[in-house]
Amino acid sequence: MDCLDCERIDDIVFPQTVVWFWAPTDESYAKLEGLLAAERFAVESFGAFGCRATMAGEAVKRLAVVLMGALGVEELRGLKMATTPDENLGPGDLARFTTGAAFVARADAEWLIDSLREERFETWFQPILTVDGAPFAHEALFRIIERDGAVIGPQRAFDVAKQAQLLFNLDLISRRSAVQTAARARFPGKLFVNFNPSSIYDPAYCLRTTASVVDTLGIQPRDVVFEVTESEEARDLRHLKGVLAFYRNAGFLVALDDVGSGYSSLNLLNEVRPDYMKLDMELARGVDRDPYKMNIVQHLIAIAQSNGTKVVAEGIETQAEADWMRAHGADYLQGYLFARPAPFETLKAASAA
Repeated sequence: MDCLDCERIDDIVFPQTVVWFWAPTDESYAKLEGLLAAERFAVESFGAFGCRATMAGEAVKRLAVVLMGALGVEELRGLKMATTPDENLGPGDLARFTTGAAFVARADAEWLIDSLREERFETWFQPILTVDGAPFAHEALFRIIERDGAVIGPQRAFDVAKQAQLLFNLDLISRRSAVQTAARARFPGKLFVNFNPSSIYDPAYCLRTTASVVDTLGIQPRDVVFEVTESEEARDLRHLKGVLAFYRNAGFLVALDDVGSGYSSLNLLNEVRPDYMKLDMELARGVDRDPYKMNIVQHLIAIAQSNGTKVVAEGIETQAEADWMRAHGADYLQGYLFARPAPFETLKAASAA
């Protein structure tokens, strides 16, 4: 059985034929009824604040635009909506429900939805080296490819997905792509795979796909490091620990990203006890000539060493930064000084040259 929140993008796309509405207040309902009438949709009311409108094609996209203009931000958040292909609404359609705000965001995110459905995405890689310059690992980095060939980085894609309540889908697809592409690349060493803990609501179910892909491709779990991103949003510590426990019980390793970027990451360092910690890249920038940064990094490395955690210094752009990190206890280095993120074919061609 598919996970409606994680594995299926088809139930989200436009167009649909019937849109269902439940307004949060009578005032919001009056506004909604007025804009539907103005757009000449066929509307049937039911209940106190509910109605449905029949429409198709471009009208669904138009609806998103008029909703944004007619209702305020809080009203859009309070408005409940669902889309169905006909006038039958049953228990199986519960997964279709969303907020008016997410509905509007999904209209804006249609480029992302199309990219995922058409599989216009790639996994690029950036090497992680030992301080002696030997290959240690590669970090997998997700990229959306536009129809014109333009490359969209993960930050924009995940920001849009979050607003449109597509984070579950995008995070799963990016994890699966990372493992599958790494298997084709056959890089030596470990693979670092990013994941957003807020996109996983049931570790045993939501993560089984990634674990299954790893097993099917014959990759050893100990060679895969799952890297916690967006740590400042990991407010549910018990949930995060459950996610990481699932990975660790399956034999995978764990990394914490952006350590040093704020109190939350330092608190997580204590609670999670990761196998690897990646220093926030801003700490690496000019660390060789900034006593304040030097002090912070030295203390973080000391904490890591006392807890058996390996340190990855990312964002290294100059030889001076690399030399300083090497001299002060960092275990691994990553950054533009060594290689920019690129498709694995490009990296392999460069290493063979």
